[in-house]
Amino acid sequence: MNPLTQFKEIGQAFVTHYYKVFDENRAALLPLYVNDALMTFEGSQIQGPENIIKKLISLPFQKIQHVITTFDSQPTLDGQGVIVFVVGQLKTDEDAPHSFSQCFYLKPLNGSWFVTNDMFRLSLHHA
Repeated sequence: MNPLTQFKEIGQAFVTHYYKVFDENRAALLPLYVNDALMTFEGSQIQGPENIIKKLISLPFQKIQHVITTFDSQPTLDGQGVIVFVVGQLKTDEDAPHSFSQCFYLKPLNGSWFVTNDMFRLSLHHA
């Protein structure tokens, strides 16, 4: 298999799984993050899986649906990880959809892929 195709498939599988779990039960994302995982959420830095999940659970909405517009995956130059960049929209409760972008750095561990770094931003338009 072409290595670049392999990384696209890893990215696709991760994106599909991550947002399905997020939309159904945010707390269930905990096992996807490594011990020292780092998230930047709207400029705030959060470290550690428990703290990341605490932040995600504290977000002020009950229902959420992510609609992925596109994603890109690349192998890291050292071949030890995959970078996944996601663009999409999210719909929360009864609010209008918001555009977002999110970037993940995935590392393999025991035959699975885990998040070491996660950066999230809403794409808000200010008048």
